[in-house]
Amino acid sequence: MPLTYPATAADYQQLARQRLPRFLADYLDGGATDEHTLRANDSAWAGIRLRQRVLVNVDQVDTGTTLVGQNCRMPVVLAPVGLAGMMAKRGEVQAVRAANAAGVPFTLSTVGICPLAEVQAASTAPFWFQLYMIRDRERIQSLLQTAWNSGCRTLVFTVDLPVPGMRHRDTRNGLAAQGLRAVALKAQQVLSRPGWLLNVAIGGKPLTFGNLSDAVPGARSLDAFKAWVDAQFDPTVTWEDITWLRGQWRGKLLLKGILDADDARHAVACGADGIVVSNHGGRQLDGVAATASKLPDIVAAVGGQTEILVDGGIRSGVDVFRALALGANGVMIGRPWAWALAAGGEAALTSLLHSWQQELRLAMMMTGTTRITDIGTEHLDNGTV
Repeated sequence: MPLTYPATAADYQQLARQRLPRFLADYLDGGATDEHTLRANDSAWAGIRLRQRVLVNVDQVDTGTTLVGQNCRMPVVLAPVGLAGMMAKRGEVQAVRAANAAGVPFTLSTVGICPLAEVQAASTAPFWFQLYMIRDRERIQSLLQTAWNSGCRTLVFTVDLPVPGMRHRDTRNGLAAQGLRAVALKAQQVLSRPGWLLNVAIGGKPLTFGNLSDAVPGARSLDAFKAWVDAQFDPTVTWEDITWLRGQWRGKLLLKGILDADDARHAVACGADGIVVSNHGGRQLDGVAATASKLPDIVAAVGGQTEILVDGGIRSGVDVFRALALGANGVMIGRPWAWALAAGGEAALTSLLHSWQQELRLAMMMTGTTRITDIGTEHLDNGTV
């Protein structure tokens, strides 16, 4: 029976896999090597029990909060997702519209399909920009200036990608391979999804990394751009480079990819306005800890000194509550919004975000709290994970 009324992130994932070519669906869903960390991210949140309370006046529940100075209707940020514009026609544009409607920030990836100017033209509120440290420092400075001129005041800087992780699903699908066999494999998968072919591949052009479209002269394919981007990742980056970056960026700076309390302290020392506790969605190093398990230690180390967001395996408004109870100021979500976008575009993403807000509100009511800032470990069962 077809899934007519999707209700959860998993429902949208199912629909997305039915509509995307396999190499894109697996790119979105997959993790590093054996994907143990990918699965651990999900299961760790499920293991956190909430403390139900009754007969508390919860008539005036407010899910609103402030994240790095920006008012939000709930503590959720759409995380940067590379190639999001291939999940739906001009995907980042549809996503920023849905985020604006829901009152939450949207983060544009450096390797998104739609460029900063196109996203700015579609947005009605400030959006965030994500950047990697690439070898070409002049390119970094140029992107920072373009982002600032586009109205971005929050920079999310990814620090856990000195080299791309080994993602075996991508290898099996020939995503990064060259030659006739790889082209034929991807073409076969595309032809099996005629709706995607007509609406996105043909109707959504140009399918290039919009913010880097002038970086690879003569490049005519996403494979060529991907090869350039992969070659630009810089394994020599140290905390000194983050100090340099802090001097280049006038707005708020978040470091994404922190999974250790000592690294969190370094981030604060470098002048970061916030951190994102993240293992890159389990896409970089398999075998590292789930973000939910690392969050309490990092909160204990720097929670009073900087804002803390967390991502990885968050799949519902209840998971958002769990993250807040462990001390996070908010969460970032990646795969869930991309699944909804692929499944049904802007309308589906709007529906998902509305559902999450309702789930968060219900969790607050059933644990006897009415304000985001009041949520803490006392709302966990026995205060334990």
